[in-house]
Amino acid sequence: MKKFLVAGLGNIGSEYEFTRHNIGFMALDRLANRNSVIFSLQRHAYTGTYSLKGNHIILIKPTTYMNLSGKAIHYWLDTEKIPLENLLVITDDIALDYGVLRLRTRGSHAGHNGLRNVEEWLKTNQYARLRIGIGNDFPKGRQVDYVLGRFTSQDESKLPEILERAADCAESFVLAGAHITMNKYNSAG
Repeated sequence: MKKFLVAGLGNIGSEYEFTRHNIGFMALDRLANRNSVIFSLQRHAYTGTYSLKGNHIILIKPTTYMNLSGKAIHYWLDTEKIPLENLLVITDDIALDYGVLRLRTRGSHAGHNGLRNVEEWLKTNQYARLRIGIGNDFPKGRQVDYVLGRFTSQDESKLPEILERAADCAESFVLAGAHITMNKYNSAG
């Protein structure tokens, strides 16, 4: 049985719930809901597990806040003895149009503080990440307000379908591997 760690990035606390920056948490919640997973508070993260066709999947939502996500991911990879190639990090991306999914097996953090911290803790950028586009419809200097803001009603109406595709993409990563999954899911929203 192969083990996988799927980490959704976000910030804990009700003030951050349903904000654009927490779309990684939301994607994990979608995975958890459809697989009857209940999260429990463990060390550095809310965690839940399930099996998918002989694969053991550990879901984590770090409690370290976005900018220190690497600490939780490093801890759970090490504790569960999961190889780096079986890690998938799900996060928001302002460089992608709303709803666009981009899976990569490596790459720069592109200024994303959560991914920067993951790279620092893992000492590599050679890990899979699924970026979910949240768009960049904000005035100059208002990026923080935008990413920590809530979705517009128009964007919110599209959110369930986006989260479903993200969950499908994560499970495809486990079952089919990164390259087949990239070919299938890396598309316009």
